[in-house]
Amino acid sequence: MNHILKVALAQISPIWLNKKETLKKVEKTIIEASKENAELIVFGEGLIPGYPFWLALTGGAEWDTQVNKELHAHYVRNSITIEKGDLNTICKLAKQHEIAVYLGIIERPLDRGGHSVYASLVYIDNKGEIQSVHRKLQPTYDERLTWAPGDGNGLQVHLLKDFTVGGLNCWENWMPLPRAALYGLGENLHVAVWPGSDHNTKDITRFIARESRSYVISVSSLMSIEDFPKDTPNLNLILEKAPKILANGGSCIAGPDGEWILEPVLYKEGLIYQTLDFNRVLEERQNFDPAGHYSRPDVTQLSINRERQSTTKFID
Repeated sequence: MNHILKVALAQISPIWLNKKETLKKVEKTIIEASKENAELIVFGEGLIPGYPFWLALTGGAEWDTQVNKELHAHYVRNSITIEKGDLNTICKLAKQHEIAVYLGIIERPLDRGGHSVYASLVYIDNKGEIQSVHRKLQPTYDERLTWAPGDGNGLQVHLLKDFTVGGLNCWENWMPLPRAALYGLGENLHVAVWPGSDHNTKDITRFIARESRSYVISVSSLMSIEDFPKDTPNLNLILEKAPKILANGGSCIAGPDGEWILEPVLYKEGLIYQTLDFNRVLEERQNFDPAGHYSRPDVTQLSINRERQSTTKFID
């Protein structure tokens, strides 16, 4: 039954800007999915410790203000440093329950000095090993005020039964060349992670599926004003302009023909399950294959730099 894969879409809210408690929630969700025999579970963009909603609500572009400094410092303190073992328990659960995980985190990597943060998509295989960490290539609009731009190192795909799985963060999914990079690696199950809301997922999910003749899973988080912890710095200023719902979900799945398997799910927290059949990929590739028989590498080719970028290189 290698051609059949059961997936779980984890449409949940974070314990906002609280790394410790959000990790616990993610761990609990993985255990719950394993009880339903899910083989892949996907979480939304930057779920640990959450999306920087304050930027649009507190004058995030204002220069040198104490509010922005306090919120940014709080965010960095609650971000994930993989080298320090922040994901070790999640890796152990993946191995214990034989479930692969795509997890959106705000990463504070030591190989870039340990002070800047990146919106990263981590793939943990069903043996509990971290196989790729994709740092978002281009933060979107106000995200650039808190996230640093990533590199091509995480443009990787992973074998999972008959499937070849890859993923991108949020508006990266609109970037044609990163998509083409994954297609060239043989991707046929595309994971798109979002901070939330169907205005992001309702069009592009089907578009990528039709373009690539692949399954596309879009997973979004949820966020309402009730999800802001009371100990959040400058919470009163955030709530002054915050709408009641900041992220309404919109997790969904499109098949290799671009049609809905699961239409966007709104306002519902929890796990959403679906079983995918790899044979549908082969059926749809009969008439279009973007990296195969419907490509012209003699005319157009893509060059990709997957070197992990750093400001320092030491020779001892």
